Amino acid sequence: MDLRRRQLLACLATAPWAARAQTPSADEEWLDTVRGRRFPVRVRWPATPGPWPLLLFSHGLGGTVEAGTAWAQAWAQAGFAVLHLQHPGSDGPAVRAALSRGLGSVANYDQLVQRAYDVRFALDEVARRRAAGMPGWQDLRTDAIGMSGHSFGAHTTLAVAGQLYPHDLADPRPTAFMAFSPTLPGDPDPRRALSAVTRPMLGLTGSLDGDVVGNGATPERRAAVFDALPAGAKAMLLLKDADHMTFGGQPGRSLPFRRRENATRELEARHTELIARVTTDWWRARLLDDAVARQRLTAPAGLAPRDRWVSG
Repeated sequence: MDLRRRQLLACLATAPWAARAQTPSADEEWLDTVRGRRFPVRVRWPATPGPWPLLLFSHGLGGTVEAGTAWAQAWAQAGFAVLHLQHPGSDGPAVRAALSRGLGSVANYDQLVQRAYDVRFALDEVARRRAAGMPGWQDLRTDAIGMSGHSFGAHTTLAVAGQLYPHDLADPRPTAFMAFSPTLPGDPDPRRALSAVTRPMLGLTGSLDGDVVGNGATPERRAAVFDALPAGAKAMLLLKDADHMTFGGQPGRSLPFRRRENATRELEARHTELIARVTTDWWRARLLDDAVARQRLTAPAGLAPRDRWVSG
């Protein structure tokens, strides 16, 4: 292990959000009998007494329930239950199987539809377990639900929030959203495509957050999501020298075909701590009506001179 990696791991281990990093979690496999679709989930329970708001996290292309771990640990420490979804057809096993024929078979509209239906089924299943009085599940607040995701999971999040598609993919139950590495819709009029995304939405991206699957995403197109959203309860965090994997919630992980810049790796511990803190405040402000968290979000602490926070 090289010196830089040892320093990164040491910083992550001592970051404030990692103070109780081993939050209780359990892995399960859920079955949607209507679609005949099985998919893994990981639920992370808070250590504090309930009732708890519920946060969902959707991984990027080729991901698993490990995606978003750094964020989920911070959120669980702050009193949120977190449900990681793994989407068959665009998860790690599917991508490995598709490498010989190209990623178009796993990064497409049909897979997006299935992902959105996974979210719908998961919320139905949570409601069923809560109504049945199952331990833990009975303590969830169904009036305080957040939906989030990275990359393809950001597309999923925007779809669930109301982005316009031929299928109706929106779900009314989440009350706030978070899109890590979003990108503008391919629609000729992005504002029209996002016109129904009126519930609170936080986007996160960086100056090196470019195209990783050949879909034309650029840092500028990712940042432009903020301007395309309707005015109101929206915000965007843009970090200088942060790349696509900065926002995946798995510090130290990189894409096998993408070399990370030295500045990105050197800043990863600071970026991880900052993202964990700002996103936790976003959930606290939007789902718990926490006035202190809301005040902190007017000017988040710890931004470097060329980082940006925009809202409203």
